[in-house]
Amino acid sequence: MTEASLIQIAVCLGITVAIALATWATLRRETHDGSKKDVYLAGGKLSWLFVAGAITLTNLSTDQLVGMNGNQMLLLAWWEISGFVGLLILAFVFVPIYYRARVTTVTELLELRYGGGGIRTLVSALFLFGMVLIYLPAGLYSGALFLKTAGIDLPLLVLAAFLGVIAAAYTMAGGLRAVAVMETYSGVGVLAIAVLIVILALNAVDWDMARGVPAERLTMVGAADSPIPFHTLFTGMIFIQIYYWSTNQPITQKAMAAPTVREAQKGVLAAATIRILIIPAIVVIPGVVAYQLFGDINDAAYGRLVGEVLPPWLSGVFAAAIAAAVIAHTAAVMNAAVGLYAVDFHEKFVGKVADHRRLSSIVTALLTIASIALVPVFQSAQSIINLLQQLNGLSSMPILSAFVVGLLFTGVASRAAIVGVLWGFALYALYTFVWQPAGLIGLHYIDFMVVTLVTSVIAALAVNRFVLGGRAQFAPRKVFAQLAEGRDEP
Repeated sequence: MTEASLIQIAVCLGITVAIALATWATLRRETHDGSKKDVYLAGGKLSWLFVAGAITLTNLSTDQLVGMNGNQMLLLAWWEISGFVGLLILAFVFVPIYYRARVTTVTELLELRYGGGGIRTLVSALFLFGMVLIYLPAGLYSGALFLKTAGIDLPLLVLAAFLGVIAAAYTMAGGLRAVAVMETYSGVGVLAIAVLIVILALNAVDWDMARGVPAERLTMVGAADSPIPFHTLFTGMIFIQIYYWSTNQPITQKAMAAPTVREAQKGVLAAATIRILIIPAIVVIPGVVAYQLFGDINDAAYGRLVGEVLPPWLSGVFAAAIAAAVIAHTAAVMNAAVGLYAVDFHEKFVGKVADHRRLSSIVTALLTIASIALVPVFQSAQSIINLLQQLNGLSSMPILSAFVVGLLFTGVASRAAIVGVLWGFALYALYTFVWQPAGLIGLHYIDFMVVTLVTSVIAALAVNRFVLGGRAQFAPRKVFAQLAEGRDEP
């Protein structure tokens, strides 16, 4: 191991410990009662600052920094630009809904709307499927890859295990409150040094990012065969953003942990401001500069650029910031996954939970082991971010269809919504693993997400009418009124 690598490891460990101490100092006088609200919603005490920090860092991990820069094209900035719209929808549409319904998980809202627990159990299972098999191992993989390519010369699996174990420790020790505080402190450092990376990268190419770079890597108007064809910004992209920011438990959980609707909205709007002003530049410019310097190197682009433009002591600081971001992201997803299991499965099928902190510790340990074991699966992916977006379609649009039907219509049975979700999951699985690889369907996956969503909604309404004999009514105002009154008429 080289001297530079040892310096990076020492600095990384030092800053990781400093963040842990700062988090402990902030929370040391906090009391815990082991309740659902305490462990999974931070006792409803998160201020807008910690809501904003937690939402930003839950999303901004190496999935974005490594994955988007790994595409080495400006076009990928559309994911973050459109995310601004998704956060506005969360702030002004979904936050009031969740607070009216007084729920711990987003899936509880579905049970309230449909008057049956089957749809809640199914959607929770899909969420857990995505978290355990996609989000957690992919986050650990991309974080370990960055640390390795940036100069920390340790095996990939060892780095992933280091990140996963520390994330688990935060989740076990303090629940969402500890995770949110740590995410916020980490976020300040991550954003500051990520902006510095952009400046140093541009300086390394004399502020001429376009020199020698093909036009298709610089355009913001994607061609039909690009990762984001331009027309998809007006089709599937908006629905992807609504799902991710407004119905996705690891994100919405932070917005539901504030003391009031107004405080939650302030936090979400602060996160939206960061999203539009800072995030697009830091997730694409370094990748394009890396293309100019090193050529097409995919997901290794960001880590190699950092190793090139930063001195060893400062790259160690950035490695620590990225490690903290991965730890925060992983801890946040773990806490959300444990919450879904505890509230939607354990209490329903096993028995009442006397101490959610104890249950959280046990389940977190199991999730950590599973996530680390799945890291090698993602090593064969050419682009981690494109793979994630494609796999997300398996559950994202089917889940969103249940929210669309439940929040816009009355008179729809839980069983009908279940059929709609299962239809969407099966349809998108056929598209991803059979039809598209065989060349039977050439439709871009973002476009096919619209097909999946629309047909899932139609399937639910059709089964409700022609199989179950129900009569759905389009009545969103009535739905919102019922939630405000804390009741539902399915």
